[in-house]
Amino acid sequence: MPVQLSLWWTLVGAGLLISFTPGAGAISTMANSLAGGWARSIWGVLGQQVALIVHIVIVALGVGVLVAANHWLFTAIRWLGAAYLVFLGVQYWRDRPVGVGQLDAEIAQDTARPTHLQPWPMFRRGVLVNLTNPKAIVFFLAFTPQFIRLDGDLLTQYLVYAATLVAIDIIVMWFFFALAAKALRRFMRDAAGQRLISRIFGSLFILVGVLLALLE
Repeated sequence: MPVQLSLWWTLVGAGLLISFTPGAGAISTMANSLAGGWARSIWGVLGQQVALIVHIVIVALGVGVLVAANHWLFTAIRWLGAAYLVFLGVQYWRDRPVGVGQLDAEIAQDTARPTHLQPWPMFRRGVLVNLTNPKAIVFFLAFTPQFIRLDGDLLTQYLVYAATLVAIDIIVMWFFFALAAKALRRFMRDAAGQRLISRIFGSLFILVGVLLALLE
């Protein structure tokens, strides 16, 4: 049974709604774009997609049921994710402003960038931000079955499902959230503006982390 076109369009609509919903991934993308530039922020976006694929694979293999049913395991992962987001928030609060007039030079020269704005750390951070959110597994447990038909080719359906969600999320994160952050870049031209933006995003990371820890 081939993938139904009407079902696929429903998936596209649902995927857009999910991606446009602000969360830790969107905050991370905007923060990366502000600090490292729009082009470089793609590394964090790609890292988030790796985590998304892992979540889908976990659900496809049935492991997600085990995680959702095991209260202690779920709680441990939830607290780990919350702690990591708070850690990122503290990092942004502690970031030192770039000297006035040096921001554009840093964009052009990789050697001038702090370590956490290099491609690999940015990619790794994107993976961890999404991977340490156990609620994503629970969400995909409820969401995925709506678009999978057991009487069809499961492998093909899962590949189309994953490819669609990844493509949508890359487009939304990079061409919406990262570009939206780019528009704020004029505030980064002086130390006070940089400090304000860093603390805003740092506070958002901490808030999301606290909510992740408190919400059952």
